[in-house]
Amino acid sequence: MEDVKKAKKDVTNEDIARAAVDEASEKLGSDIVLLDTEGVSSFADFFVIVSGETDRHLESMAEDISRRVRKIGVHVTHREGSGKGGWLLIDFTGVVIHLFTREQRERYGLEKLWSRATEIVRVQ
Repeated sequence: MEDVKKAKKDVTNEDIARAAVDEASEKLGSDIVLLDTEGVSSFADFFVIVSGETDRHLESMAEDISRRVRKIGVHVTHREGSGKGGWLLIDFTGVVIHLFTREQRERYGLEKLWSRATEIVRVQ
Protein backbone atom coordinates (compact mmCIF):
# COMPACT_ATOMS: atom_id res chain seq x y z
CA MET A 1 0.00 0.00 0.00
CA GLU A 2 2.86 2.37 0.82
CA ASP A 3 4.33 1.79 -2.65
CA VAL A 4 1.03 2.78 -4.29
CA LYS A 5 0.89 6.02 -2.26
CA LYS A 6 4.51 6.80 -3.13
CA ALA A 7 3.94 6.12 -6.85
CA LYS A 8 0.97 8.50 -6.92
CA LYS A 9 2.92 11.14 -5.05
CA ASP A 10 5.78 11.00 -7.55
CA VAL A 11 3.59 11.72 -10.60
CA THR A 12 4.70 14.95 -12.29
CA ASN A 13 2.70 17.29 -14.46
CA GLU A 14 4.78 16.12 -17.40
CA ASP A 15 3.79 12.50 -16.62
CA ILE A 16 0.13 13.56 -16.70
CA ALA A 17 0.58 15.44 -19.98
CA ARG A 18 2.41 12.56 -21.64
CA ALA A 19 -0.24 10.08 -20.46
CA ALA A 20 -2.87 12.31 -22.08
CA VAL A 21 -0.87 12.47 -25.32
CA ASP A 22 -0.47 8.68 -25.37
CA GLU A 23 -4.17 8.07 -24.73
CA ALA A 24 -5.28 10.61 -27.33
CA SER A 25 -2.95 8.99 -29.86
CA GLU A 26 -4.26 5.50 -29.06
CA LYS A 27 -7.83 6.78 -29.49
CA LEU A 28 -6.99 8.19 -32.93
CA GLY A 29 -6.87 11.86 -31.99
CA SER A 30 -5.07 13.87 -34.64
CA ASP A 31 -2.54 16.71 -34.71
CA ILE A 32 -1.72 16.18 -31.02
CA VAL A 33 0.55 18.83 -29.53
CA LEU A 34 2.19 18.94 -26.10
CA LEU A 35 3.28 22.45 -25.12
CA ASP A 36 5.47 23.36 -22.17
CA THR A 37 3.80 26.53 -20.89
CA GLU A 38 5.82 26.88 -17.69
CA GLY A 39 7.08 30.45 -17.52
CA VAL A 40 4.52 31.52 -20.12
CA SER A 41 1.30 30.65 -18.28
CA SER A 42 0.44 31.41 -14.67
CA PHE A 43 -2.08 28.55 -14.43
CA ALA A 44 -0.59 25.56 -16.26
CA ASP A 45 2.79 23.97 -16.86
CA PHE A 46 1.58 22.00 -19.88
CA PHE A 47 -1.12 22.20 -22.53
CA VAL A 48 -2.16 19.23 -24.64
CA ILE A 49 -4.13 20.13 -27.75
CA VAL A 50 -5.92 17.41 -29.73
CA SER A 51 -8.25 17.34 -32.73
CA GLY A 52 -11.11 14.87 -32.98
CA GLU A 53 -13.45 13.91 -35.78
CA THR A 54 -16.91 14.18 -34.21
CA ASP A 55 -18.59 15.29 -30.99
CA ARG A 56 -18.76 11.66 -29.85
CA HIS A 57 -15.07 11.22 -30.61
CA LEU A 58 -14.21 14.26 -28.44
CA GLU A 59 -16.37 12.99 -25.56
CA SER A 60 -14.90 9.50 -25.81
CA MET A 61 -11.32 10.79 -25.81
CA ALA A 62 -12.07 13.04 -22.82
CA GLU A 63 -13.41 10.07 -20.84
CA ASP A 64 -10.50 7.84 -21.83
CA ILE A 65 -7.88 10.48 -20.97
CA SER A 66 -9.54 11.13 -17.60
CA ARG A 67 -9.64 7.39 -16.87
CA ARG A 68 -5.98 6.88 -17.81
CA VAL A 69 -4.79 9.79 -15.68
CA ARG A 70 -6.97 8.59 -12.78
CA LYS A 71 -5.11 5.26 -12.96
CA ILE A 72 -1.87 7.08 -12.12
CA GLY A 73 -3.55 8.71 -9.16
CA VAL A 74 -4.62 12.11 -10.46
CA HIS A 75 -8.21 13.30 -10.73
CA VAL A 76 -9.84 15.92 -12.95
CA THR A 77 -9.97 19.30 -11.22
CA HIS A 78 -12.31 20.91 -13.72
CA ARG A 79 -14.01 20.06 -16.98
CA GLU A 80 -15.96 22.32 -19.30
CA GLY A 81 -17.34 22.45 -22.79
CA SER A 82 -18.89 19.57 -24.69
CA GLY A 83 -18.36 17.48 -27.75
CA LYS A 84 -21.49 19.01 -29.28
CA GLY A 85 -19.90 22.45 -28.95
CA GLY A 86 -16.73 21.21 -30.65
CA TRP A 87 -14.48 21.94 -27.67
CA LEU A 88 -13.76 20.22 -24.35
CA LEU A 89 -11.32 21.29 -21.66
CA ILE A 90 -10.00 18.98 -18.95
CA ASP A 91 -7.97 20.60 -16.17
CA PHE A 92 -5.69 18.47 -14.00
CA THR A 93 -4.25 21.48 -12.09
CA GLY A 94 -1.05 22.25 -13.93
CA VAL A 95 -2.01 20.35 -17.06
CA VAL A 96 -4.81 21.51 -19.33
CA ILE A 97 -6.12 19.28 -22.11
CA HIS A 98 -7.99 20.89 -25.02
CA LEU A 99 -10.00 18.66 -27.34
CA PHE A 100 -11.35 20.33 -30.47
CA THR A 101 -13.04 19.59 -33.74
CA ARG A 102 -10.80 20.85 -36.55
CA GLU A 103 -13.06 23.83 -37.17
CA GLN A 104 -13.10 24.96 -33.54
CA ARG A 105 -9.37 24.41 -33.18
CA GLU A 106 -8.74 26.71 -36.11
CA ARG A 107 -11.21 29.24 -34.69
CA TYR A 108 -9.59 29.37 -31.23
CA GLY A 109 -6.00 29.28 -32.52
CA LEU A 110 -4.43 28.23 -29.23
CA GLU A 111 -1.08 27.39 -30.78
CA LYS A 112 -0.81 30.96 -32.06
CA LEU A 113 -2.03 32.38 -28.75
CA TRP A 114 0.59 30.38 -26.85
CA SER A 115 3.34 30.63 -29.47
CA ARG A 116 5.93 31.46 -26.80
CA ALA A 117 5.42 28.00 -25.27
CA THR A 118 7.89 25.27 -26.16
CA GLU A 119 6.54 22.46 -28.32
CA ILE A 120 7.66 19.17 -26.79
CA VAL A 121 5.73 16.64 -28.88
CA ARG A 122 3.66 16.74 -32.04
CA VAL A 123 1.87 13.61 -33.23
CA GLN A 124 0.33 13.94 -36.68
